Amino acid sequence: MTTPNKTPPGADPKQLERTGTVREIGSQAVWSLSSCKPGFGVDQLRDDNLETYWQSDGSQPHLVNIQFRRKTTVKTLCIYADYKSDESYTPSKISVRVGNNFHNLQEIRPRVLHVVNEESMNLQVSE
Repeated sequence: MTTPNKTPPGADPKQLERTGTVREIGSQAVWSLSSCKPGFGVDQLRDDNLETYWQSDGSQPHLVNIQFRRKTTVKTLCIYADYKSDESYTPSKISVRVGNNFHNLQEIRPRVLHVVNEESMNLQVSE
């Protein structure tokens, strides 16, 4: 998602999109996963249904790769996590990396997450 201003933490991404504060640009990218169980892949990760989700099926690290076809500025990354449903599967760390291709990615904003219930997180990626 992109945004002209700083997005408040915990703000509802769909409401922010309706008001024009952010614009969803994920559909412009090619998404891939390090692994997934059948029926728990990219489509479920991106379907806007809080009852469906991505479930990895392999060793760590678990990766979501988002590749845009051309250079794209991303200012905010919105993530939803539900500790009550996911418990030990709720991510505790997120690494955001950028680059021109998969082989030159550099970490820009490591984050430690403290999710205690269900929460939308808006991570500022760039200023």
